[in-house]
Amino acid sequence: MFTLLLTLLAVIGLLVVMRREAGAKAAIAVLVVLGAAGLVLGAAVIGTVLLIGAGATAIAGLPALRRLWLTPRLFAIFKKMAPKVSDTERTALEAGSVSWDGELFSGKPQWESLLAFQDDGLRDDEQAFLDNQCTQVSGMCNAWDIARERADLPQPVWDYLKKEGFFGMIIPKEYGGLGFSAKAQSMVLQKLSFNETLMVTVGVPNSLGPGELLVKYGTEAQKNHYLPRLADGREIPCFGLTGPRAGSDATALPDTGIVCKQTVNGQEVLGVRLNFEKRWITLAPIATVVGLAFRLFDPDKLISEEEDRGITLALIPRDTQGMEIGRRHHPIGSPFMNGPIKGKDVFIPLDTIIGGKEMIGEGWRMLVECLSIGRCVTLPSGATGIGRYALGWSGGFTRIRRQFNVPVAEMEGVQEPLARIASLAYISAATVYQTANLIDHGEKPAVPSAILKSQLTEFQRVLLSDAMDVHGGKAVTLGPRNYIGIGYSANPVAITVEGANIMTRNLMIFGQGAIRCHPYVLAELAAKDNDDVKAFDSAFFGHAGMIFGNAARAFTQGLGLGKPAVPFEGPAKAYAADITRLSAGFSLCADAAMASLGSALKKREMISARLGDVLSNLYLASMVLKQWQSSDKVDGEEALLHYSCRFLLQRAEQAFVEIFDNLPNRAQGKALKVMVMPTGRRWHKPHDDLARAIAQRVSTHSALRSKLIENTWDQDGEVRNPLARYNALLEDYERAEALYRTVNKAYAKGELPPTALHPEQRIEAGLKKGLVSEEDARFMRTFEAEVLEMLTVDDFAYDAFANDKSTLIDHNAKTANSPAAKPQAETSAP
Repeated sequence: MFTLLLTLLAVIGLLVVMRREAGAKAAIAVLVVLGAAGLVLGAAVIGTVLLIGAGATAIAGLPALRRLWLTPRLFAIFKKMAPKVSDTERTALEAGSVSWDGELFSGKPQWESLLAFQDDGLRDDEQAFLDNQCTQVSGMCNAWDIARERADLPQPVWDYLKKEGFFGMIIPKEYGGLGFSAKAQSMVLQKLSFNETLMVTVGVPNSLGPGELLVKYGTEAQKNHYLPRLADGREIPCFGLTGPRAGSDATALPDTGIVCKQTVNGQEVLGVRLNFEKRWITLAPIATVVGLAFRLFDPDKLISEEEDRGITLALIPRDTQGMEIGRRHHPIGSPFMNGPIKGKDVFIPLDTIIGGKEMIGEGWRMLVECLSIGRCVTLPSGATGIGRYALGWSGGFTRIRRQFNVPVAEMEGVQEPLARIASLAYISAATVYQTANLIDHGEKPAVPSAILKSQLTEFQRVLLSDAMDVHGGKAVTLGPRNYIGIGYSANPVAITVEGANIMTRNLMIFGQGAIRCHPYVLAELAAKDNDDVKAFDSAFFGHAGMIFGNAARAFTQGLGLGKPAVPFEGPAKAYAADITRLSAGFSLCADAAMASLGSALKKREMISARLGDVLSNLYLASMVLKQWQSSDKVDGEEALLHYSCRFLLQRAEQAFVEIFDNLPNRAQGKALKVMVMPTGRRWHKPHDDLARAIAQRVSTHSALRSKLIENTWDQDGEVRNPLARYNALLEDYERAEALYRTVNKAYAKGELPPTALHPEQRIEAGLKKGLVSEEDARFMRTFEAEVLEMLTVDDFAYDAFANDKSTLIDHNAKTANSPAAKPQAETSAP
């Protein structure tokens, strides 16, 4: 019995030491004390085993001892197994900063570090711009006219965007820009996202492109010339990066620049001769200045002794001789300006290089650093914004659309997608806002940018599909009244651009994060490159301590022992604690995958993707809790918090299960499953009760609905605003519903004529019977007329869709061989 007790105490003691990552000395002390107790109290066998364990721990764990024999051997093995990091990969890894993503990789996230990023909200001028200029320009945009009639924004819209500085949101005020925060930029794009063309047109100049590159790297002369002109729209920028053979692998640019001399206006000028072909360049057809990425070579050693100078960026005026620009691609679903750019023997002086000669060869670093911020804002904001609109439209439509004498919003088959739309919109809004808040505090979130871009645009795909489903025939019939079909068809653009989601999920999130965010891997690789065995010893055994710590934390917390302390109260507390638990499991699985697969993990993309899925869902759930903690709550929001967190944690656990099932080392997979999920899965899909409660609130005039669609375009302008009309109908809905019940009940009892099949007919019949007042009848006539208008779809002339009218077939025309065209005598019986 005493042997069993000592064994149990040793296990508990070591687990405590491991959980706290207290180090080898603490583990040795536990083993020595218990081993000595065993010898003294007559349990010689277990006492001896424990003392031997203490000795082995000392030899392997104490730095002075292990560096004599163990560390050099491990270092030699590591140098053979560690993946080679290319210069371009190193540049990407070193770009940006590590914040909450690093905490999740550690396995013991410190929530206080996330909550320390306080949110001061928008400045007065930012909120005023959102309320006024954004509302004004939204009311000027007719989606059908833009997408199908003119394939462009109207000239008054272009003029207004330039006049009010929409293209200069990220440009500092001293250069004539608006100098907006990342939060304000995001909120503007969210408000404009009801129209894909409008959002993209404003978003691109404020994202990765000449404006941002000039602000961060441009020479003073370049800033003083271009930034004021970009801010007020005198210059429209585009940026040429991708091409026919360089898409996701942007480092494999085939576009070249050769340093040379050329006579210009009678003078010999040192410059670059460019040959390039770019595709899918947004704003290219109308751009006045082109940012260009190319590979620079100096074969004649005119500016240095190196021939290959690397990726370089330049800013080229549209009218530069040899550059072809102006044709258009046809992006699916949305006619935003996008097209190819070509150049043959285009000569540019050296001062067109962004940042001047000092920034030659720094193009890849410049792009990656800008991308770490830009990808957090533009497309995630667009996805978040369209989620708000889809929720507002869908909730309104499903409440006024009646079948079987009830609103379809009361049917569970509709409530399920309504709740999902609300949850995805809620998660997206919290994540994009809180990540923008990190940016405003100086962070450059590289890994979160990949998470936001891929996850939120995938959410956009799901919620738009759900919105299409609940709208039914209203959404699948295109026309001016269809406010969702164009955006739905344009969704693949967001999935594909700025790093296709397939690539981002499979290669970037975990592939970059495993090295960039890991507390020790980057230091281990640096030690290898510098052949520094002492630095390797410190990093490697710190890493080992973290692995043991995460194994202990994941296992004990999975059993419900020693719950982590988290700075949350109420419903958020349990979710924060479980994110901490799963963070330990994630870190453990990440290390296990890297250790067992080594450099082969790069090719095992499905495993890498699932590890990225765990990280992504933990990050999204953390942002939801941060938003919950820092914002005012409204009635019904707690149900949405529960739904969203359970949805995300269920997805995280599902990714864990798929990791366990697919690791090549089956024993490793089974062992990890026991350590990370010792009692099985904790989280399942959100309960139906939550879905019903959420759907009820988002389809009625409620505080929760108002919060979820705040800062959207919800006023009528020069064109009709469906969201404003739904909001107005929902404000009157309770009164209307009471009258519906009155006349429908009377009809069911046979008190109204059987021919009163339409609501309008029943109201009039009810008026005659004295069941409703004249005032109520007037109210319902107006209400039902507006309902019918919102349910109506468009129809067109028979030949409206044929671009070439000569190909049109009149299927109802009488032909010489048709019975209708023959004389009566020939077709009648003899």
